[in-house]
Amino acid sequence: MIKNHNTRKLAVTPSHKRAMMRNMTTSLFLHEKVTTTVPRAKEVVRYAEKLITKAKAADLNAKKALHSEITDKEVVKKVFEVLVPRYKERNGGYTQIFKTGIRKGDAAEMAVVKLVI
Repeated sequence: MIKNHNTRKLAVTPSHKRAMMRNMTTSLFLHEKVTTTVPRAKEVVRYAEKLITKAKAADLNAKKALHSEITDKEVVKKVFEVLVPRYKERNGGYTQIFKTGIRKGDAAEMAVVKLVI
């Protein structure tokens, strides 16, 4: 039986998708914005918001969970020192998607994902 698990395949294998989400989330946390296509932007928002929500606990388990997904130590440090205090009182909605138009090469719809300040 085929079941829809409410995620986008993005035309890549599951391992490639997981690596892509990790890399895009790392870039999002480091630079606080990333430019990509709209379907990828929607997936990276889901992934990043779950990670920020896990990190808001700010205990050892949260740090281990974040280290398992994001391997860059500087980014993990920034999440716990900058982003978690920023979103302490906020219940979700840590990111915004802004559509920027169409890419010239293949007419893909582009978007910018930003962290809410």
